[in-house]
Amino acid sequence: MAGPHVLIVVENIGFGDDTRVRKQVTSLLDAGFRVSVVSPRAEANAEFRGREGLRVHEYAPPPSGTGAIAYLVEYAYALLASAILGMRARRVARFDVVQLCVPPDVFFILGWVFRAAGARIVVDQRDLLSELYAARYGKEASRVPAVLRRLEGVSQRSADRVLVVNPTLEERALHVSGVERGRVAIVRNGPVLANVERARPDVALREGKRMLACWTGVMGRQDRLDLMLDAIASLIHTRGRTDCLFALVGDGETLRDVRDRARSLGVEAWVRFPGWVDEETLFRYLATADLGLDATLQHEVSPVKAVEYMAFGVPFVAFDLPETRRTGGGAAVYAAPGDVEGLASAIEHLLRDDDERRARGDLGRIRVERELAWDRQADVYVATIAALSADASPTEAVTGS
Repeated sequence: MAGPHVLIVVENIGFGDDTRVRKQVTSLLDAGFRVSVVSPRAEANAEFRGREGLRVHEYAPPPSGTGAIAYLVEYAYALLASAILGMRARRVARFDVVQLCVPPDVFFILGWVFRAAGARIVVDQRDLLSELYAARYGKEASRVPAVLRRLEGVSQRSADRVLVVNPTLEERALHVSGVERGRVAIVRNGPVLANVERARPDVALREGKRMLACWTGVMGRQDRLDLMLDAIASLIHTRGRTDCLFALVGDGETLRDVRDRARSLGVEAWVRFPGWVDEETLFRYLATADLGLDATLQHEVSPVKAVEYMAFGVPFVAFDLPETRRTGGGAAVYAAPGDVEGLASAIEHLLRDDDERRARGDLGRIRVERELAWDRQADVYVATIAALSADASPTEAVTGS
């Protein structure tokens, strides 16, 4: 008998590029579920085509842009495209569970339709769009964050279960959105240990420097790479620390600005921008790195990059924010939020002290292996989906292959 059927709806990037969705899809398939995914088209999606039990429904990526109007167009387009493809997939088989990956917090409209057809609805809340908007545009007092918070509340209250990535988002769901405690579950976003263990260091990535420090991720305004580069400039020009290469691995809307800033600060000889790389290449960087870097000022964010650093036994530096400290614990050295010189001092301290780097790296690796790795989080995720699928209307048999 065929297993329960789960539909996962992704908006911001192709699901093959979304590390969390990749892990969720793999875990569900391994557990005997059938999975359908609706997402923007992406090259990385192709890795999953042909997997038994998986159907992929793609649409052309939405037009890119910045500002409120551009995002409104993007979200409306993604909602419409997802609705069309979701209904098309529904003609093949009923879904037991529909998982909506948010933000944006607009897919609850699609959830209402599938709930009427007997499915149970999961909202997978990765970020808070109102806080992200404020971090990007500095308009906390404007009407936009208030509207986004209202949509977030409607989205979460409409779900049978809300998945969040940390306790701050759990508290937000419980006390702001008003979701009942039993309907919220924390599922963190750690790496798969087997992928970490396969990675091997590559000393060529250091380009002859004694040490390598890495930042990884999608480069957005909220990541404050301007502050990170200012700290690197202080480290090199004021403190004379020239034996470390800094690799900022990733791309995004601010990549050009970040490159220009590195050039204007005179640090381009010590900073590299490899661009977007696959996981294998990324993990080769982390297997080689001596130090991880983070400069976000978003208090509600659990930095995925920090967990990846920790998985490789790499200590990191960051601003002292609640979820960053909750994630990193003793694996990091922290600076006061926004304190560039404090961040530079933290980098210098760890580069100078080999024993402390090893000790903090060991603390991080142990915590990931015992708690934060996807290998540990997957059990909670799959159990949540399984419980909901058992409560859904009977699944219709799949027609076709």
